[in-house]
Amino acid sequence: MASRNNNSLDNFILLGFSEGQIIFSLLIGITYIMTIIGNVAVFSIIHVDNHLQTPMYFFLSCLSLLDICYSTVTLPAMLSNAITGNTRISFNRCLIQLYFFVCFGGSECLLLAAMAYDRYVAICNPLRYHVVMNKRFCSSFVAGCWVCGFFNAVFHTLMTLKLTFCGAHHINHFFCDVLPMLEAACSDIQSSQVLLHVVTIFLGMSPFLLVMNSYIHIISTILKIRSSEGRQKVFSTCSSHLIVVSVFYITAMFNYNGPISGDSFIIVRVSSVLYSIGPPLLNPIIYSLRNKEVRRALKKLLEIPIHLSVQIDK
Repeated sequence: MASRNNNSLDNFILLGFSEGQIIFSLLIGITYIMTIIGNVAVFSIIHVDNHLQTPMYFFLSCLSLLDICYSTVTLPAMLSNAITGNTRISFNRCLIQLYFFVCFGGSECLLLAAMAYDRYVAICNPLRYHVVMNKRFCSSFVAGCWVCGFFNAVFHTLMTLKLTFCGAHHINHFFCDVLPMLEAACSDIQSSQVLLHVVTIFLGMSPFLLVMNSYIHIISTILKIRSSEGRQKVFSTCSSHLIVVSVFYITAMFNYNGPISGDSFIIVRVSSVLYSIGPPLLNPIIYSLRNKEVRRALKKLLEIPIHLSVQIDK
């Protein structure tokens, strides 16, 4: 099979839409709507309610904004492909999708580590919390996460741009991601694989180890609290974040380290869907259900239009 250099005229064929497109479209559409509504609600509540103007909720609002962008990169395109049955995507569109997906995914990985550090300072060093986690430091922390995600995506995109693709340009995925693009290439991918492993260590495992180190100290501090009520109260402030971190890293590791052979294509589909839609969908649900302050602010926000409508009726 003759190889062809990639250019703007080349099209890739996404192989993730072979059957069940009607059901798949409904699921993707409902999921995307719920994701946007949930994250917009959390973001709005935090910026409207004066009681939520703390570093923890600042990071949470940034996570919600990031999840909106993260899900928007893939879900609308997946929905369009499923509805129309057109599974072709141009090389340029594929690169753009890969860039933003990697950018937002890497940024979220680092942001979760920043949120773990915030909980560590709040629980293990509460007297210095407002001094350490000041507004300038938090803003710089978030900006650093976005910048690192940006450069990570640039590296992967440039490496992918240098690849050569063969034949029908089939991609065993629902959208353009790093691993499926490497599998579709017919040129030497060793340098790209090395970059992927290096990034996995520094941008994946390093934040994960920082999160684990933070929670080791947090749990150690919680165990020193004598009353069970006090331990439960302190742990409740970080349990939501711990669940969010677990969901993100489990789906990420399953997606990038799971089986990739043709015999396990169904598993690959499931893992890719879970990784792309799971965290953005579940994050606002987890924080809304497990956080009393968010629930209180949401209830207060919902009571405003009801109160206004009652006054208008009168």
